[in-house]
Amino acid sequence: MATAQELEQTQFAVPISRRNSGIGGTFSYSWYLIRRYPILPGFILIMLAVAAIAGPWFAPYDRDIGTIADRHLPPWSFGAMSIDRETGEEIRPDNQKHAWWPDGFHLLGSDHIGRDELTRVLHGARISVQVVAISLLSGMIIGVSLGIVAGYYGGVFDEIVTRFVDIWNALPFLMVALVVTLIFGRSITVLFFVLALIAWAGFVRVIRSQILILREMDYVASARINGASDFRIMFRHLLPGVLNTAIVVATLNTSGLILSESVLSFVGAGIQRPIPAWGVMTNDGRDYLSVAPHEVLVPGGAIFATVIALNFLGDWLRDRLDPRLRQVD
Repeated sequence: MATAQELEQTQFAVPISRRNSGIGGTFSYSWYLIRRYPILPGFILIMLAVAAIAGPWFAPYDRDIGTIADRHLPPWSFGAMSIDRETGEEIRPDNQKHAWWPDGFHLLGSDHIGRDELTRVLHGARISVQVVAISLLSGMIIGVSLGIVAGYYGGVFDEIVTRFVDIWNALPFLMVALVVTLIFGRSITVLFFVLALIAWAGFVRVIRSQILILREMDYVASARINGASDFRIMFRHLLPGVLNTAIVVATLNTSGLILSESVLSFVGAGIQRPIPAWGVMTNDGRDYLSVAPHEVLVPGGAIFATVIALNFLGDWLRDRLDPRLRQVD
């Protein structure tokens, strides 16, 4: 039987040989890297992070102000520029923020009231990341805690938690969100709460199933014999064993939360105008789909690329963090 060192040498022998065999080998090696590592998803998510952190500062135009003469401009086009009455020269639009940006140029076009699509997509990236990060973190804390406690103690408490998760998953998400919004109003805080209600249930079942296995391990019995409290056993000895699984579940749930936020904003139960969430932008552009399809395609493409990248990253993390699914080549 081959040793671990021999397997590791075999693992890297094929890519190195492909890399040194000319253009075809370079293409094969590049394709190997793309398949084995999440290069494209990582690039998309890095761009999303950069847009969320620094994008609004470098956005070429004001977020909420547009020029009505520039409405429905297609991508890669110049809008109408005002004329100085004294000199007769063209001047930059009033809503343009940076001198380095070409006067009146719209890289991704403009919307139905002349606002720049690129500017609003960059601002929408920050809003989407903030909403998802806060909702996912709170849902992860609740879901992982309940999964650990239910799996460790079992019995009646485990049965109650499991049945409650079944009932919760059976409820129609959109109806619950609309009812909560009707009762508490439409605001970002309410949206955080609604998305956290969605996020927590996905962790409970997976973490509970892992804890049911880990609690029977010898190191848990040793900790119990040595006088460790239940709290210490659960969060000092069992939590590290399920942390990798929780990270994978969180990555996969992130894409679902982005879609949920977009759906709620689309139907008017999420982020409200004029805040440029991607769902709001898609909803604003759907009435002009035949005239200016880019008003739907631009924010919809941002949602699609982000969700696909997160799903691919989640699959890769699952394969890399789980020894049973880790690929040799």
